[in-house]
Order: sequence, then structure tokens, then C-alpha cells
Amino acid sequence: MRILKYLFLLLLLSFVALSIFVATQKGDFTVERSKIINSPKSNVFNFVNDYRNWEDFGSWITADPEIKINYPGKTIGPGASYSWESKDGNGDMRTLFVKENDSISQKMNYSGTESSVFWKFKDTVGGTKVTWKTIGKMSFSMKVYTAFNGGIDKIIGEMYEKSLANLDKTLDFEINTYTVKVDGPAKKAGTFYLKQTFNSKISNVIKNSRIVFYKISTFCKQNNIELNGKPFLIYHTYDVASGLTKVSFCVPIKTQILTSSGSDILAGKLEPFDAIKTTLNGDYSHTQKALDQTKVFINTNKIVIDPSFSHLEIFTTSRTEIKNPSKWVTEIYYPLQPKIIPVKSYVPAAIKKVEPAITPEPVMNKEEEQSEF
Repeated sequence: MRILKYLFLLLLLSFVALSIFVATQKGDFTVERSKIINSPKSNVFNFVNDYRNWEDFGSWITADPEIKINYPGKTIGPGASYSWESKDGNGDMRTLFVKENDSISQKMNYSGTESSVFWKFKDTVGGTKVTWKTIGKMSFSMKVYTAFNGGIDKIIGEMYEKSLANLDKTLDFEINTYTVKVDGPAKKAGTFYLKQTFNSKISNVIKNSRIVFYKISTFCKQNNIELNGKPFLIYHTYDVASGLTKVSFCVPIKTQILTSSGSDILAGKLEPFDAIKTTLNGDYSHTQKALDQTKVFINTNKIVIDPSFSHLEIFTTSRTEIKNPSKWVTEIYYPLQPKIIPVKSYVPAAIKKVEPAITPEPVMNKEEEQSEF
């Protein structure tokens, strides 16, 4: 009995000593890892900037099939966030600051350990150098966990290394796998729609479309407005040289409505039109290639385009339905000049004037002439 008592006291003292040791250890940490990703900088930046894509490369997500991911309405850019629940702990992350195609600043809380997270994207030989860095202070439970698992640099470092390798693999396939098919002449059906129109950089349209489409769709739900298909963009102008466009973000609806005066969401109607159709299967970053191939087809076949607007893009299969960029489908329509059908005017047939018949006088011989006198 006395031996058991001593063993218990020894274990208790060991536990207390270990607790004191762990508690007095430095809780501040900095972990940083870098990798060259074989994809253009804009593609890498846009992929990382959307938390919905983290399921494809975050090692703590891909390694746990039972993890539960929660997404709010906004997952891209400043103010975006997401959270997760797993057997190893719960966490959440939010984006504080974004510099386009350059850097991202975030705040993470994982089981009580808070840290600041930084991403840096830099063009380099072979693709894009991505640097992922975290600075924080460990909670007591994290100190205990890291003490028995090789330290914080090893734990987070390995997690970042695996995630960056996943990011490279995912982008190499998902972003760079695409096809463009110029389908040729087609008829585009008309529809009523709700819209918001902006002057924008062409490079920002896709990023902004997720926000605007969500806003208009929410407006439809709140007002019991029935949708009539997939969202689309009407490019009124499209200047590649300046990189600027005037574009309407449109959500099709079943019936025509009138929005209230002063509303930033307006109603419109798309009339049916003939067009040259092109289908892009793949990430939106290849849209310009699809537009270029369509223009080559138009010029080669000497097709006359309607100048009333540049073109229309429909998100037939988008990220809201499937997260794999290689499986997204975008339909592009260039409007054709309407055919002018000549109107036949009625011209009555000319009526020929018939001259009255002249009956010739009978010719009399000399004897008849004399008998009359």
C-alpha cells in the first residue's frame, strides 16, 4: 500500500513538474514555409483567396474525411471567413486584408491558439513562389501537444508543406485542364432579369460576380421572386487594351417585375437573338482564350456582329454547384447583326386602255354610187 502511495505521489509530482515546465515555455512562435507553384500568380492568388477552395489543398481538411466545414455568405476577400469542426479540434479563420495578386493577411483561432497568417505571392522562374507564414501565441493545451509531438515548427511546418504540395497538384490539374469549342451559329432565348451594372477592370469581374450574384439571388429569395435559369453577364463594352469593361451582372427571373425607385437592383429584359456560341469547359482564367478563338471564327467566316453590346456569358455550371474548376462550363454568345428582311410593297398591275373599234365604211362600186344620186 505504501509503495502505491509513493508511486501515486511520484506521478503527481511528475505531472506537476511537467505542467510547470510546459507553462513556463515560450508560447510565442513563428512558422514559415515556401514553395514554387507551377501556375500563374493570378491563378494561385485567386484560388487561395477563396476559402471554398481550401478543401482541395488544406492538409488538415484532406486528411480528415469526417471534418465539418462551415461557410458563411462571403468566402472571398476582406471580411471573408470559414470555420471547421474536427476530432483534433475546432478552428476558424477570417481575412483581414488583401492586396490583389500580391498578399493576403488573415487571423486564425485553433482550439484557443490565436495566430496571424500571411500569404505572399511572387512571380519567379517556374511559376509562382508562395510563402505561407504564421505568427502566434500557443495556448497551454497546444504547448502540451507540441511538447510531445516534436514542437510547433514541426507540426505546423509539416502541415504547411503538405498543403502547399496539394495546392501545386490541384492547380496544375484543375486550373490548367480546359477545352474551348466554337459551336457556331445558335439562337439565344430571351428572359426577364434583375441586374446591377458597373464599370470595372476586366480582371475583377469574376471575383465581383460571386458577390453581386449572391446579393441579387438573396434579394429574389427575400421577395419570393422565381428564378429562370443560370446567372449571366452582359458585357456592354470590352476594351482589352485598357483592361476596362462596362458589365451587367444578371440573374434571370420568370416574370417581369418593377423594382422600387432608388433601388440599386434594376429590372431588364433580354430579347431573343441570333449569335455565335462558344463553350468553355474549365476555369474562368481561360475565358480570354475562348473569346480570342471566337473572334478568329467570326473574322474567318466574315460574320457581321451586332454592335449593341460586346458579348454575353452564362455560368452554366459554376463553383456554386461543383468546386472543381476543370468541370465548370461557361457559354459565350456574340450577337449577330439582325437580318434585314425586305418588305414587299403592293404595286397594282398597269391597266391597258382599250381603244374603241372603228368600223370601216362599206366600199361602193360606181354603179351603186350613181344609183344613190
